[in-house]
Amino acid sequence: MKIYKVGLPFIGMSSLMLLMSPLANAAEMSNMDHGSMDMSGMDMSDMDHSSMDMSGNMSDMDHSGMDMSGDMSDMDHSGMDMSGDMSDMDHSGMDMSGDMSDMDHSGMDMSGDMSGMDHSSMDMSGMDHGSMDMSGGMQGGKAPADARSPDYSNGVPYGRFGKPVMMDSLPLWGVSVETLGYQFENDQIDFEFDTWYGTDSNRVTLRSEGSAQTNDDKEIDSLTSLAYWKPLGIFWNGEAGIAYNTENDKSAIMAGIVGTAPYFVETDARAYLYTDGQVQLDLGTAYEWRLDQRWVVRPELELTAFSKDDTDNGITKGFNEFEAEVRLAYETFSRQLAPYVGFSYKSALGDARDLRRQEDEDVDSNSLTAGVMFWF
Repeated sequence: MKIYKVGLPFIGMSSLMLLMSPLANAAEMSNMDHGSMDMSGMDMSDMDHSSMDMSGNMSDMDHSGMDMSGDMSDMDHSGMDMSGDMSDMDHSGMDMSGDMSDMDHSGMDMSGDMSGMDHSSMDMSGMDHGSMDMSGGMQGGKAPADARSPDYSNGVPYGRFGKPVMMDSLPLWGVSVETLGYQFENDQIDFEFDTWYGTDSNRVTLRSEGSAQTNDDKEIDSLTSLAYWKPLGIFWNGEAGIAYNTENDKSAIMAGIVGTAPYFVETDARAYLYTDGQVQLDLGTAYEWRLDQRWVVRPELELTAFSKDDTDNGITKGFNEFEAEVRLAYETFSRQLAPYVGFSYKSALGDARDLRRQEDEDVDSNSLTAGVMFWF
């Protein structure tokens, strides 16, 4: 028998060469370019990627030319770990137009940094994302059924006062007396008041204006109307109802527009259609000029016109009467009560002047006035 003796240096060199072979292969694969890899003919339906570890640094990998158009419907990615740094990966040229409808991504860990990944040219038209659950780290989605109460109470009780109600839905009432004063020259008391009940959208109003003689006959002339009130816009309101005039003892149908003209000029226009066909038109305007927080100067103008002659009641066709008054008022008690003094002027117009002269009545008159305005 022959015995060969191998020296220690030879054994060492052989072991070193065996260790360097895998390192050389690994070094050669680290510089591989996957840009031109054609995977279109590969059947990867049964490939198991569950144990693939992609947690390393893949930031410089170039996938721009990878063709993944093959059938990857049965690929299992449930165990893939992609938590590494993939911020610089370029997927702009990846073709993923193949059938990936059955791919299972349920277990993929994509918690790594992918902020710099470029997916602008990826074709994923064939992928089915219908069952992907992305609710964990995304905002939005359907809120829980009890997220907010329909009445915005959030489950907090209203207490002993009950559920709050918007003010415009509550029926309220009010009274406004614009004129309650005495005319010294004509020896009479003038009055004009307006009451209402309802909401900001619908009201019922009762309005009356006229004068009461304080001499022997104690005659009262008034025009009273009961109407439905409704806003027509921001500054204008409409009225429609019925009216009664004690001066000519006739009833009428009334319609009017009341509001605020530019520069805060109070304006009202009302038309009355009487049972005999007579139409009366009343036009009025007023303005409040504040001298300070309490003193107010209030000028007022009124015009009255009729559609036809009625000599029995001293009425002629056209404009019949013009009235003007200037008041100086002082507001007290939270501006709800305002005593005033003023000067009024009244004049007949057109044919009404001749008719009044024939009946020996005053054509023009003026008087000092004193009274009070209030509301509540």
